[in-house]
Amino acid sequence: MTISWYGHSCFKITNQGGHLTIITDPFDKSIGLTPPRGNADIVVVSHGHYDHNNIKAISGAPFIIDGPGEYEIKGVSIKGLVGFHDQKQGEERGLDTIYLIELDDLRICHLGDLGQPRLTDEQIEEIGEVDILLIPVGGVYTIDARQAVEIAEQLEPSLIIPMHYKIPGLKIGLDSADKFLKEMGIGKKPAVEKLTLKKKDLADKEMEVVVMKI
Repeated sequence: MTISWYGHSCFKITNQGGHLTIITDPFDKSIGLTPPRGNADIVVVSHGHYDHNNIKAISGAPFIIDGPGEYEIKGVSIKGLVGFHDQKQGEERGLDTIYLIELDDLRICHLGDLGQPRLTDEQIEEIGEVDILLIPVGGVYTIDARQAVEIAEQLEPSLIIPMHYKIPGLKIGLDSADKFLKEMGIGKKPAVEKLTLKKKDLADKEMEVVVMKI
């Protein structure tokens, strides 16, 4: 599996061999970053805000998943769970779909714009084991750095990739990833452009943080 990041909550996930591509939460150019381009087989959208649902940016004829449910597409298993975009059970910003993606024997959890400060026992049970956690850390519209650490501790993934935080060019006011790294007890980390993984690569990892660059 190969993972690359376009910024914000948008990732490109490609299976081993490179013949299947998933795009998460494609954003509109108005946020100040370059939207994703190219073909995809599957696009998952956590919620209907412009910085997460720019489906028209993706070419080809992707299968669109934009809400809770269980899906099986081209050998990929995807489960969408109900979450909340705020701390008041969606009263302020609506719902957020949490996605669990199973590909190449790896389980990726993309939390979207999660705003609830902790996951419920039911959500944790439904999510199950997580190899790679894609988690918002920039606060303001989502959980903040401290809450992100607490949720990571609830799920205990092998690998954590922070997302939805302030980077150069982004016009949305968020915190940087530095606060999250500090809360995790680690210093600045060099960012990587691309992550290529197999299940065996995560065997000895325990909540290791990988910072990506676009």
